[in-house]
Amino acid sequence: MIHSMTGFAALKGHHAAWSWAWDIRAVNARGFDLRLKLPDWIEGLEPAVRKALAGAVTRGSVSVGLKLTREAAAGGVALDAAALDRALSMLVEVSQAAVTRGIVLAAPSAVEIAQMRGVSDAVPEAEDSAGLRAALVADLPGLLAAFNEMRAHEGAALKSVLETQLDEIEALVSAGVAAAEARREAQAANLRAALARVMDNTEAADPDRVAQELALIAVKSDVREELDRLAAHVGQARSLLAGKEACGRKLDFLMQEFNREANTLCSKAQFQELTRIGLDLKALIDQMREQVQNVE
Repeated sequence: MIHSMTGFAALKGHHAAWSWAWDIRAVNARGFDLRLKLPDWIEGLEPAVRKALAGAVTRGSVSVGLKLTREAAAGGVALDAAALDRALSMLVEVSQAAVTRGIVLAAPSAVEIAQMRGVSDAVPEAEDSAGLRAALVADLPGLLAAFNEMRAHEGAALKSVLETQLDEIEALVSAGVAAAEARREAQAANLRAALARVMDNTEAADPDRVAQELALIAVKSDVREELDRLAAHVGQARSLLAGKEACGRKLDFLMQEFNREANTLCSKAQFQELTRIGLDLKALIDQMREQVQNVE
């Protein structure tokens, strides 16, 4: 089974006063690139996430995010003595300035003073980060299972497309073999005619030299080797798609080999039907390469 490098999954959970939402998403990339957006105060969470991902994903640009939400904060309230002293001094100055101008101000209550900025701060209860981390890490298998299920579903669709394209390449290769046979007769007739013209206009032509040149022309225009290699590449691609290991990198390399043979076929064709087949192969290989870019 092959996997697509593109995928997404999300999972929600809660523990004690905390609730959270995990999300993981991935797009295609040449290698494996992992980006994490996690709270840095939960000790040991990042290594645990990296370890879980290392066994589940081998290729792609992967982003993992975690959003934490806490219920109404528990704990007490503490006064900041320095801030309280500054606030009281400020109130005295304000009161004296008001008296100077004949303004009478109502005295603030203790509650109002305590509510002034910085005078009192909520003191959070001690965090059980170990318990929270354990609960978060326990969610990872389910998150990754959903993520890989989506990637496997897309991978199955990719595999079907690639297999269809391989069938089409195989058919074009078979047509290329037939076209090469048809070209052989036309090519032999053209060579005989060219040789007759040369011999008619040359008094001292060396028959051995002429034979060597004709043999060289035949070798340079022979496309059987390219067609054989294309057929072999089709078989290798089918084996990779049927395997259980990630095959995206190998398929990507194999597409370069496909393209190289198709280019050589076009350059050596010298026959309309064979040229058409070579161009069709190049177009199809290019389409297949685009699909391969998404395979893990």
